[in-house]
Amino acid sequence: MVDLRSDTVTRPTAAMREAIARAPVGDDQYGEDPSVIALQDRVAALLGKEAALFVPTGTMANQVPLKLYCRPGDDVIVGRESHAVWHETGAAAAIAGVQFTEVGADGRFTAEEFLAARNPRDHLLYPPTTLVEVEDTQNRKGGLVWDRAELERVGAAAREQGVASYLDGARLLNAAAARADDPAALAAPFDLVSIALSKGLGCPAGSVVAGTREDVAAAVRFRRMLGGAMRQSGVLAAAGLHALEHHVDRLAEDHANARLLGEALAAAPGVELDLAGLETNIVVFHLGEGAPGAPAVVERARAQEVLVMAFGPRTVRAVTHLDVSRDDCRLAAEVLVAATAAGA
Repeated sequence: MVDLRSDTVTRPTAAMREAIARAPVGDDQYGEDPSVIALQDRVAALLGKEAALFVPTGTMANQVPLKLYCRPGDDVIVGRESHAVWHETGAAAAIAGVQFTEVGADGRFTAEEFLAARNPRDHLLYPPTTLVEVEDTQNRKGGLVWDRAELERVGAAAREQGVASYLDGARLLNAAAARADDPAALAAPFDLVSIALSKGLGCPAGSVVAGTREDVAAAVRFRRMLGGAMRQSGVLAAAGLHALEHHVDRLAEDHANARLLGEALAAAPGVELDLAGLETNIVVFHLGEGAPGAPAVVERARAQEVLVMAFGPRTVRAVTHLDVSRDDCRLAAEVLVAATAAGA
């Protein structure tokens, strides 16, 4: 199988497994796991923040700022089709009691759009806006990358209005690789930022949240409240340390493979795909008039041992990663082009 459903399907490499086996460990709830401490310090330095906290999942990472900066009933401004809204089974409402306001058009938004949607804290009727979230890269919109200047404008506008800011940077290192940006520069405008280890970096689990020492210390309580406090989690942290050392520079390979796949699909009749926005490892394409629906394309591709995901009735997503080669992607492109053909 060529599995393009997500970059979360990767398996630890042999070298990563060796790093896991060698990992020195302790009890992380007591702050005594040396591998976790090393990972947190490494990510804090990478993102230019004072401190960092290892959590089991990206969804949990996205709950931390809601607990940290918001009260039940508050409003959080996000881009259209954000992961926090679409792919966390209502966690924000159930756990933090907040509501979301989606702005912008393609998952990204401007500082002006943020300011126009912001509610003041003292309004008689409106829920106060206490947090703005940015997702970079934007998953559902095909791994779109934010311009660094707009990140800076959004962060500055939030500070001026007394609104907290959070960067959901699950694939932030993909964004940095695509634009040759410094991850710390992308993270700088935000109070809190997270990166995922289990996506493009190929780890079996884990995300890291980074910010000020004060905020990270407060987040320790919320991690435990959410069930994310672990014991000898250095076995997972060691995978993250290995990935940061060996899997970051190769992200450009995933982007090139996604480009190959996207160019083949964009040339296929009945397929709609914006190549200008295809900078990273996520290929989202739409099926136009005359083409089969997404479920049919998924099943046709599966029959030829290529796995992709239906993102809607007429939308399909394919994601490249370290477990698929250039040749795998050439084969997948042929299979997907055939699967999208009318009457195939």
